[in-house]
Parts: sequence; C-alpha cells; structure tokens
Amino acid sequence: MKHLAGRLGTLLAVLAVIGLLPRLTRTDPALTILHARYADRPPTPETLDAIRAETGLDGGAAHVLGDWLGGLLHGDLGTSWVSGQPVAPEVTAALGVSLTLMGVSLAVALLLAAALCAGTLRRGARRRIVTARAGAGAAVLAALPEFLLAAVLATVVAVQLGWLPALGWGAPEQLVLPALAMGIPAGALLGRLLDDALPAAFAEPWARAAAAGGLPGRRVARHALRRTLPGLLPQLGLAVVGLTGGAVAVETLYAIPGLGGTALAAALAQDLPVLQACVLLLLLLGVTAGAAARLAARALLGPALREGALPALVPPALPARRLLTAGAVALAVLLAAVTVAGLLRDPLHVDAAARLAGPSAAHPFGTDSLGRDVLARLGHGAARTVLTAVAVCAVTLLLGLLLGAVRAGALTESANALPAVLGGLVVAGVAGPGPWGAAVAVAALAWAPLAAHTSALYAQERAAPHLAAARSMGAGRLHLARRHLLPAVVPPVLRHAVLRVPAVALALASLGFLGLGARPPAPEWGRMLSENLPYAERAPWSVLAPAAALAALGALSVLTATAVRGRARGLAGAA
Repeated sequence: MKHLAGRLGTLLAVLAVIGLLPRLTRTDPALTILHARYADRPPTPETLDAIRAETGLDGGAAHVLGDWLGGLLHGDLGTSWVSGQPVAPEVTAALGVSLTLMGVSLAVALLLAAALCAGTLRRGARRRIVTARAGAGAAVLAALPEFLLAAVLATVVAVQLGWLPALGWGAPEQLVLPALAMGIPAGALLGRLLDDALPAAFAEPWARAAAAGGLPGRRVARHALRRTLPGLLPQLGLAVVGLTGGAVAVETLYAIPGLGGTALAAALAQDLPVLQACVLLLLLLGVTAGAAARLAARALLGPALREGALPALVPPALPARRLLTAGAVALAVLLAAVTVAGLLRDPLHVDAAARLAGPSAAHPFGTDSLGRDVLARLGHGAARTVLTAVAVCAVTLLLGLLLGAVRAGALTESANALPAVLGGLVVAGVAGPGPWGAAVAVAALAWAPLAAHTSALYAQERAAPHLAAARSMGAGRLHLARRHLLPAVVPPVLRHAVLRVPAVALALASLGFLGLGARPPAPEWGRMLSENLPYAERAPWSVLAPAAALAALGALSVLTATAVRGRARGLAGAA
C-alpha cells in the first residue's frame, strides 16, 4: 500500500507540473498568443490583459491548475494558443497515428526478440547444453537510439537505394522504416534479456526432472519460456515507454502526424496547451504499459507469486571477456583520435566553394551544406558533448547518492520509466530550447539508475555483520557513515556513473537532433545529423559521419559495461 501511495503521489506531482506549464514558462503566454493570432495588434498592456482574461491566464497558479484539471474531467484539453482551435480533436487524431506506429513497432520488437532467442530454445528442447548466444551484438543494437537508426534507414534505404518512401503517412510501405527504427532497439534489448535468462531456467531442478521423466523437449522449452517471461515483462513495459520517447524523433524525421511530432512542434512554438495534452497522453501510455506488464506478470506466475514459492533466476557467471575489452579500448582510441584531429581545425570556417565536397586530403570527412569541415565539427562536437555529459553525470551522481540513501523508491521508478525526450519537451516548453535546458532535462531523469544502485548497496551494507558489531561497540552515526557506509557505497556507484557517460551523451545528442539542445552554429553531433539529412542524397558522408560517431559511442557504452560486468562476475565466481 505504501508503494502504491508513493507511485500515486509521484504521478500527481508530474500531473501538477504539466498543468502548471503556463505559469512555469519564462515567456509571457499572452505575448505568444498575440504574436500567433493577432500579429497586427500592438502589445499594449490592455491587449495583453484582455488575452489573459479570455484564456484564463489572469489567475494564480492554483487557478490555472484547477481550470486545467477541471477541463480534463470534462474531456476538454484546452485551446491552442497558436491556432485558436480546440486541442482535443488534434491530439486525438495524433494519438491514433502514434498507437498504430507503436503497435507495429512493438510487433517488430517481439519478432526480433523471438529470433534472437530461438536458437537457445531449440538447444534446450533438444536437451543440449544451453548457453546464451545473443551476446554483445544485440546489446549494441539495443543501445542505438531510435533517431540514429531512423536517420540511417532514411539515408540508406530510402534515399540511396530508393526501396521505400522516406516521408509521409497513410500507405503501408510508409510504416516500414519508422517501425524498424523504433522496434529494433526494443527487440534487441528484450531478446538479449530473454536469451540471457533461458539458460538459468533450463538448469533449474524442475527442468532436469522433466527431462529425466520423459517430458517432450518442446514442452520443457515452453515451460522454460513461461518461467522467464514474468521477470522480463517489466522490461517490456519499459520498452513501450521507450517507444513513446522514440516516437518524438521518428515521427518528426518521417513527417508522421503523431503525438511525438505534434509535441515537438508545440514545444518549439511555445504552444503549451497542445504540449500539455501530448505529454499527458504519452505519459499515460507509459503508465498503462507498465501497469499492464505487472498484471501480466502476476497472471503468469499464478500461485507461485507467494513470497519464496519461486526463486529468482540466477544467470550464469560470465568470464572476463578480453575481446570485449579490446573492442572497447579500440573504439575509445578511435573516438579520441577523431576528436583530437577535429579540435585542430576550425568548425565554424565556411568555404562556399567547397559546399558538400566529398572526402579528400583537405577534408577527410567531406564538408556540409555550408562548406564547413565535417571532421572539425565532429571533433569540437565530441568535446562539447562529452564535457556536458561528464557534468551531467556528476550532478546525477550526487542526486543518486542522496535520493538512494533516503530510499525514494517510487520516485526513482517513475523517473526511470520516463524517456529523456519527454523531459526535454517539458523543459523546452518552460525555458525554450537550449543546451542548458537539454542538460537539465537529462539530469532530471538520469539519476534514477544511480539512486536504485545506491539504495540496494545501502540496504546490503546496513545488514552486514560488521556494521552491527561496530554499532554494539558504541560507534556513532557519523563514524558508521564515514568508515563503513560511504566506503562501501560510493566507489561502486561512482564507477556506475562513469560507465553511464556515453549513454548520457547519446541522450544529449537525441535532444540536439530534435532541436532542443545547442543552437546553431554550435557543433553538436545530434544537430549535425538533423542539419545534413536534407542533403543525404548528394552528400551521404555528411550524414553517415555523425551517425557513425554516435553508433561508435553507443557501442563503446555497451562494450565497456559488458566487459566490466563480465570481469566482475568472473572474479566473483573465482572467489
């Protein structure tokens, strides 16, 4: 009950923030409405006061929040500040488009997950030694952001090969590339988790007894699959939440009239009633997916849900993988070399005579549409993105340690289930697009995994016998924290925060791709990708260079984490 109350309180707090967006924004809503609807009127105080009275923005925060919540209860989502039309019909139509895209993307994800674990299930059905095979390849696919896959698919499949349309909505073939871009990362994640869990299920005593008793191998495989699914259903819920965040970039890139594209356009235009409705619906989609996943897990477990009736699956220990470590080092060296080479060049120098020039000795990675050197912009963009990511990780480390120590479980789970893109849209609606807003949006959500790690280590250390012995000898709270708790909790969480730097950099790049990060002409990898997409047919190198850099960053994140995890498990098994 306490956990449910915490979740409900967090949801109400998020709703309050969404409802108060018109009061939180740093711009005057009346000016936004005046410029959008009555451009011929001067912004006199009388005119602005009349607009505030007409739209109900002349009251305080409680009045604005009450009006918005009251409208929700009656199905009224407000009136657009830009068009002056009711918001509900627009977002309802967009919701139908997004649900269709998300449904097909989820089908792609499930098919890919089934393909990744099919070999493991076949070996288990034939009673052979079962080991996970999805490996680092699936992990790298899972780490690639949707906007990157969408850009590469549009450049290669649609523009270069001409197999499928790159824009639009309505025809079945226009659904293929967006669904692949959103479904592949989610499917790779689910497939790898399922493939990692199946060997432990086949190694349990019940599976051995069933095989010894002559139960058909296919039936054992089905039971093993059912045994692993409840633990993975929460991840399926998070994958659906990830689809809501990915929809913003994918719908924008492919010109799909869904909730994501509508929300981004509203955030950039400061049309806060439309942004409120879109973010609310995207949030409700994520909450509904998470609740459905938990209910499905309870239904699959059945009577075994009782505490202690079914032990947790323990994945097999992984040896330290030298190949993964070598791959991580090679990628890190390559990215460092590109960064250093780019830093030696001017990223803002414009050579009009060399617009969209191909790779050459003077420009190893070619030039963009303005004649700027792509290598220079990659190098300076890497420095900017990595430094910002390090600063964000430092902030999230402090937040994670503090909130993890106070056991903010419900808040941690809620923040962990929200895509960074939604945070970026809300911050853009309040403060407008900019690098600081992107950093704040990522930091506001990226602390959750560190807080969960801190909370688990803190609980484990408090139950340790040496702490009880120190307490019995008269040690005070300050001594226990300084000599026992902090040395046991801070170093592992610090290493976790360092490992998250590439993931945070990718989140910042995704907001830059959407135009919510650094403003032109600042070099930033995500913005480079979006700026050069219109020239993908004439100069594919201008798109593929930042895409390759982002893909290498995602691969580096996965390989480093996997190598560290494998080495830690190998050392634990040896001990």
